[in-house]
Amino acid sequence: MKMFSVKNKNIIVTGASGVIGSAISVALAKNGARVAILGRSENKLQNTFNKINEYGNGHLQFLCDVLDVESLKIVNSKIHKEFKHVDGLINVAGGAMKGASTKEEFLTSNTPFEDSFFGISLPDFSYTTDLNFLGSVNPTKIFGESMAKQKSGNIINISSMGAIQPLSKSPAYSAGKAAISNFTQWLAVHLSKVNIRVNAIAPGFVLTEQNRFLLFDEKTGDLTPRGKRIVDHTPQGKLGSPDDLISTIFWLLSDESSFITGITVPVDGGFSAYNGI
Repeated sequence: MKMFSVKNKNIIVTGASGVIGSAISVALAKNGARVAILGRSENKLQNTFNKINEYGNGHLQFLCDVLDVESLKIVNSKIHKEFKHVDGLINVAGGAMKGASTKEEFLTSNTPFEDSFFGISLPDFSYTTDLNFLGSVNPTKIFGESMAKQKSGNIINISSMGAIQPLSKSPAYSAGKAAISNFTQWLAVHLSKVNIRVNAIAPGFVLTEQNRFLLFDEKTGDLTPRGKRIVDHTPQGKLGSPDDLISTIFWLLSDESSFITGITVPVDGGFSAYNGI
């Protein structure tokens, strides 16, 4: 990591109470960054904070919902009392509501409508798309303004394989992440003249608490049929881990990538390159 240094950079990480956000936050702190972490789960956020405090002082934590703009404004004010400038924002917050997914992959003449798209919960669909799209737009607007004023900054969004090719049974999540990839390109152009870079990472299938029940049978511990299909469609033949994203995060945050903006980088074990034929 000596080449792609984050030392002395002030970085905000949303979704830091989740597995991926926590891993990113700890890696940043371990390598000399000062980190302000945001999350909704108090216990999990505190656990992340305890880990990053093993590496230096001055880190910050805030219990916050990225869909609550007023709470983001309060957090922003508090961050700027401690950080004289913000070098980077990593938008990790995201997820899916169960009711936003279909029970069946295909609607056939034998499929009950309640198991198809027509049986999804519209409130769950709306919440899922909002969380995965506005959950990054809101922090970008609130925290990014200071970057625009200082004419420097770096924003990294978390997209998904679902943005590249919609995931079966997950229309809301896929749509929200597709919006993120599109917004990343738009914002990179819009902010290019004030020296702010905007990029995204599209993780492959990374094992987290959120998707474990989809990938592994709770009783046997074996891959579910869906989990097996994912591994079979990943040329490297395995699931990813949150730590697999760290090197790309550091690369995009570092000065060595200063001519890179507006891209979405797959970190997926070859998933997006393989059509299965």
